[in-house]
Amino acid sequence: MPKVHFLDVTNRDGVQTARTGLSKFGKTMVNFYLGRLGVAQSEIGFPFLFHEVPYVRAQVALAEAGAFGGLRLSGWCRGVPQDVEKAAPLGLKHYNLSISTSDYMIQNKFRGRLDREAIIREMTAAVRAAKDAGALTVGVNAEDGSRTDDAFLLEFALAAKEAGACRVRYCDTIGGDTPGRIRERFAKLAAATAMPVETHCHNDLGMAVANSVSGALGDLDAGQDAWINTCVNGIGERSGNADLLSTVLAFEHGFGLDAEIGDPLDLSWARRFGLWASYALGQPLPYNQVGVGRNAFAHESGIHADGALKDHGTYELYDEATLGPFPEDWHARNGRVVLTGEYGGKAGFGHVMDALGIETPDEELAFRLVQLCNAMTGRPLTDDELRLIGAYPRELSLLFPGYGGA
Repeated sequence: MPKVHFLDVTNRDGVQTARTGLSKFGKTMVNFYLGRLGVAQSEIGFPFLFHEVPYVRAQVALAEAGAFGGLRLSGWCRGVPQDVEKAAPLGLKHYNLSISTSDYMIQNKFRGRLDREAIIREMTAAVRAAKDAGALTVGVNAEDGSRTDDAFLLEFALAAKEAGACRVRYCDTIGGDTPGRIRERFAKLAAATAMPVETHCHNDLGMAVANSVSGALGDLDAGQDAWINTCVNGIGERSGNADLLSTVLAFEHGFGLDAEIGDPLDLSWARRFGLWASYALGQPLPYNQVGVGRNAFAHESGIHADGALKDHGTYELYDEATLGPFPEDWHARNGRVVLTGEYGGKAGFGHVMDALGIETPDEELAFRLVQLCNAMTGRPLTDDELRLIGAYPRELSLLFPGYGGA
């Protein structure tokens, strides 16, 4: 039976969000949380960019050391062989290669530099370069796929498959698709190519989650696995991307959705991830944020309060306990508290790590990394961040060539 999988793009599309930012250590923590949640794959960033190189090396080392569980790490490159050739030495085994496919983009973005034939030529060369470099999976992204006509979308996807790609990503780049239309297009394309069509939906009409669910159902209609792109808290360019937790909950609790999730998800990490991301990105969560917002399980109306007090299922679709506890981090304590960070010393470091029960294989290196990571983030480190530093100091030191000890 075909299954639904989640490929989170927080570390690629999400970090491109205007008026926000995430440090390389923050991106590392995204991978940590995705691994704890049991998500299938993380699109970790841009391995062809010089400033991503130390970060990518650290992620590969951390993955090999088991820091991210079974999470697969993939790199995003433009659909040209030069990007792949720059990225190949870093050791990633999964790629998504992106190029625009719609006539609108050809006319108004490329402006004569590329036509349809050139787009397919560049894309297939990039796929072959990734396969030649040892990639286990390659997906190709049809940017502006929702404005690409059916015939060229099929031609593009079949050429990608012949070159060695295993999925095609249908990008609703400007967020204009609708649930009925996208399900039909996914079913048609997945059936004609005999491979999964991956959702990548933006929220410009407030339908990114609905479109992602519907697109995935189109894959299942065609007998193919579904791969859904998400971002934590629905962040992303403009109005954002499909929210990870909302999309998962839709498949777990949506009425009439008969679909099997193929990833071993553990939503007891959902609150810790969502609230950490809000803190790290400097983006306050809306009160009504699905699952993790302050009001997600709050009741005031007399009728609702009466029903919820008798049985929470009267007015709640799912049990809040499944989303895990709210974090109570050391740095957020009131009153007298000793912290550790950029300007902290050994006494404070030892006090905090001991209090949290964190043991480390290299205390001196972990101490140095606490200072470096705090300097990078510019805010107090959370308990989970300190635990990752303590457990994997040697691998994390690759983030800081020449400073962390690597």
